[in-house]
Amino acid sequence: MSSPSSGPVLQLLASGLQRWIRSQCDSVEDLNLSLQGSAFALLKGRLKGVTLQAKRVQFQQLPLVRADLQSSELKASLRPGQPNQPVQLEEPFLISGEVVLSGVELNQALASDRWRWLGDLLSEQLMGLTPLRSLSIDNDILKLTAEVITGKDPVHRSFRLNAEQGTIRVDHCDAEGGMLIPMDPAIQIKEARLQAGQLLLKGTASVQP
Repeated sequence: MSSPSSGPVLQLLASGLQRWIRSQCDSVEDLNLSLQGSAFALLKGRLKGVTLQAKRVQFQQLPLVRADLQSSELKASLRPGQPNQPVQLEEPFLISGEVVLSGVELNQALASDRWRWLGDLLSEQLMGLTPLRSLSIDNDILKLTAEVITGKDPVHRSFRLNAEQGTIRVDHCDAEGGMLIPMDPAIQIKEARLQAGQLLLKGTASVQP
């Protein structure tokens, strides 16, 4: 964690924000915060924003290799008498930036109870088969493998990704058609691309404290 040398008020806020961010995640291996603003503005309940860099994050059971995010202005109140929650965020705010997911770990996540529905939806909508057997990323190509109930060899198909209508569109490489992945309406995907076995997403999200 890092913050400007603006005294104990900002240090208290940085500590409280770090605790709040960790509480929103399943786990965070490395978290670095930088605060934009002054102690004087904070005493009025305002902070220009927060820059966050995190590595090896589990968020809602999705494994993120890294996250680089910037918040909009925050409205917060300090509660130094409550060490378990020294900062209270008082209004919704926006975050924007980039997150990166590993293809290998994304494949593992789609096999979990939390996200199996998404893997099977991709398999059903794009290949007409369920369940999804595996997902992999080969450079800038998404490869899906689905089981065939009759015991024949699994079916393999290749796809490309791009951002469309605030979410991720998956299109066949060698055929017409594709699908839009269901997305939380609070999240808007602006860019989606595959490279070096990873999925890179840029966008914005509205956060309710």
